[in-house]
Amino acid sequence: MILGDVQRIMESWAPREIAWERDTVGIQIGSKNQPVRKILVSLDASEEVIQDAVRKKTDLLITHHPLFFHHLRRISPDDRIGRMVTSLVQNRIGVYSAHTNLDFAAGGVSHALALQLKLTNITVLKKNLAVLKKIAVFVPLDYSEKVFTAMTEAGAGAIGKYEACSFETKGTGTFRARKGAKPFIGSVGSLERTPEVRIEVVAPSWLVTDVLRAMRSVHPYEEVAYDVYSLANTHEQFGAGAIGEYKRSVTTQNFLASVKRWLGAETVRFSRTQKKTIRRVAVCGGSGSDLLETAVDADADVFVTADVGYHRFQEAENRILLVDAGHYETELPILHHIVQRLSAECKRQNERIEISVSSKTRNPVFSY
Repeated sequence: MILGDVQRIMESWAPREIAWERDTVGIQIGSKNQPVRKILVSLDASEEVIQDAVRKKTDLLITHHPLFFHHLRRISPDDRIGRMVTSLVQNRIGVYSAHTNLDFAAGGVSHALALQLKLTNITVLKKNLAVLKKIAVFVPLDYSEKVFTAMTEAGAGAIGKYEACSFETKGTGTFRARKGAKPFIGSVGSLERTPEVRIEVVAPSWLVTDVLRAMRSVHPYEEVAYDVYSLANTHEQFGAGAIGEYKRSVTTQNFLASVKRWLGAETVRFSRTQKKTIRRVAVCGGSGSDLLETAVDADADVFVTADVGYHRFQEAENRILLVDAGHYETELPILHHIVQRLSAECKRQNERIEISVSSKTRNPVFSY
């Protein structure tokens, strides 16, 4: 297996196109063609984690937080980032980071947090907008099934729990082939009218190129007429945060104690609340307090996230129980999900890859 293969596995789960525009996700150090036999997973590429990777003769370090948040002006062993980059390059260790794309992915950071809190019926809290595109293509009647099949096999036409979704409209297409053209129907210089089908399908933006390539490969026309539209529809599988529930309500006190225990948090901060019991729970791993109103609108009893500011606690007071369980603590559960997903795919491909979570993953924040 090579680094490019690992990238494809990760991005079939967490496409880079759903990351924040300014986020630095993907391969940070290394070549797509370098071999990978041992992978270490961590929230951060700290100096301790990199030393662990060197000691274990790791080929690839996968992190949630990118090694490079900002453009580098220099690489020097006199500073922290420079020392880490130097060590990684000298030991031929690649680095791949899945940050906000993994935050917004189905089964990503917030979903892992929801599972850690023993929630059921988990769905996306705030579904992503502007992920979907609509593709409309005009096809001769006899080729409509062939084109439709090629496009859907390339990933188009999935809506929620349904696949191969499309809409077809019959009509008449017109064209006049100019000198040098090789028309599939009719002859050069003649105005042609032919029965055609307009096939409409939706596809995530990152699959549009593949869908168009598949469509062109079976379309009979020399020049294919098609349209690609941006949509404002939400996508069921991609978005921020997650929401789930317990089968039976639990007391607020027991819930807070459970959050500490299940996340291994030394302390949790929370807002004033009149709620005596908890059943419906919204979560967002990491800094997610901007989703407070979304959690309230979703009728959640509690919203668990991290990095909550003073005034945000005031906004939540007596409306919803707002819990700050720590940035590290709310994101840590995703690491084992990364290992599980990669291991399952490597097994499916008959690849023998050693994948583990670094024992040197540490919380940089301490409590006194």
